[in-house]
Amino acid sequence: MNSFLAPFKESILLKIIIAIIAFFYSFIMNAQVEKSSELFKIIAAKDSILFERTFNNCEIEKLDPIIAEDFEFYHDIVGIQNKEAFVNAVKNNICKNPGNMKRNLVAGSLEVFPLQNNGMIYGAIQTGKHTFQEKQQGIFTTVGIANFTHVWILENKQWKLKRVLSYNHLPYTE
Repeated sequence: MNSFLAPFKESILLKIIIAIIAFFYSFIMNAQVEKSSELFKIIAAKDSILFERTFNNCEIEKLDPIIAEDFEFYHDIVGIQNKEAFVNAVKNNICKNPGNMKRNLVAGSLEVFPLQNNGMIYGAIQTGKHTFQEKQQGIFTTVGIANFTHVWILENKQWKLKRVLSYNHLPYTE
């Protein structure tokens, strides 16, 4: 068997072909959409509504239209919440004293992966990291960092947040 493979071991052409195959395979296996794609822009805009508009600015009325009725939120510290519990937590905790907390997306961390059925997009998985700031003595101070994974589903041509994983919450250290 070794004598059969010996000519291939020294072949530059074979090594080039294998490198080309590996290069194209990496494109196929990495399903993340480009940051300039329409899907990425849509999900980034939904992220902005979820966090900038509702979490940071306490525009709670923006929350209901983007959350699925069977929404589930899994948090590594506070447990599981359905839609009603999640909205109430935002209202009664984060927005109890508006302007005292902020969430910031970590630059460059947002990734979007399409979910397809027979070539048609029916949803997307969004991942990233975010930091949390509290106002201390009138100045926002970063106090924590965490990972998140969101599942967005197209329902009647509207993007709805269906599942959230919020995990790896750690104190922020520079």
